[in-house]
Amino acid sequence: MNLALVALLTLQTVVSRPNAPTDDPPAVCDSCAEWNRPRTPFKLHGNSFYVGVEGLSAVAISTREGLILLDGGLPQSAPLIEANLRSLGFDVKDVRLIVNSHAHYDHAGGIARLQRDSGAAVAASPEGAAALRSGRPVPSDPQFGADGADGVFPAVRDVKVIKDGETLRVGEIELKAHFTPGHTPGSTTWTWRSCEGATCLNLVYADSLTAISSDGFRFLGDGTKAHPDLSASFRASIETIRALPCDLMLSTHPGSSRLFERLARRVAASGPDPLVDTEACRTYAANASRALEERLKTERAGRP
Repeated sequence: MNLALVALLTLQTVVSRPNAPTDDPPAVCDSCAEWNRPRTPFKLHGNSFYVGVEGLSAVAISTREGLILLDGGLPQSAPLIEANLRSLGFDVKDVRLIVNSHAHYDHAGGIARLQRDSGAAVAASPEGAAALRSGRPVPSDPQFGADGADGVFPAVRDVKVIKDGETLRVGEIELKAHFTPGHTPGSTTWTWRSCEGATCLNLVYADSLTAISSDGFRFLGDGTKAHPDLSASFRASIETIRALPCDLMLSTHPGSSRLFERLARRVAASGPDPLVDTEACRTYAANASRALEERLKTERAGRP
């Protein structure tokens, strides 16, 4: 085990584990109640499981040395994620590592409680770590200020900063970070291999690629150093996801990859697993590319 990972995992000894879980204030938004409806957890493939809620993904990966958890949903999603872990035979205290797609209240809001309850290490990109520690998006985030009180969420302690392309290992699982900035400056897509018997698949937890912003923000920039043109880096992020080895892809909002529709087909029929789609990353990237170019066209035309 390399020294960086040893340092990451030893953070577990720093974070306290209270005797009783404590709830953080819930996020309030137009979609929060719908997003946070309970969802029965299920196996994705091998040792990888969906443990999120109806509208916000969270994934658990079981290893010989404990669990890896990807994303934490809203603050009020955390107890539902913990209950989903229990229903699969796990315990939140089994979680050794928590990583984040991007630091918005709907994907990072539950991480603070999940970290407190598990004692897990938390890892994120530099911009992602800054947002997690402060409990709000960084000022360069396209959506900064868009969600009332700057989209605040419970701040996270002891966040390990990682590099683009860095691999984090827990047990036999190697989880690789691919920085995909655009939706946020710190956006990160995660990949790993999951095996079931002799069948091993490349799993991709693809971060959001939507060009959404608060009023007045321009992805083409405003000609200043503070607000540069982000279009090239956003296109590069789309191409990163397009090129990934990709057998089973999940998006941060399950509806964006029609996850539950595919799951229903899996339950209803035998034959090839509908969750497995080697074209999923390319399809996701193609849709994102079209939407980004339409957004940039709107900006060039000077329309809000």
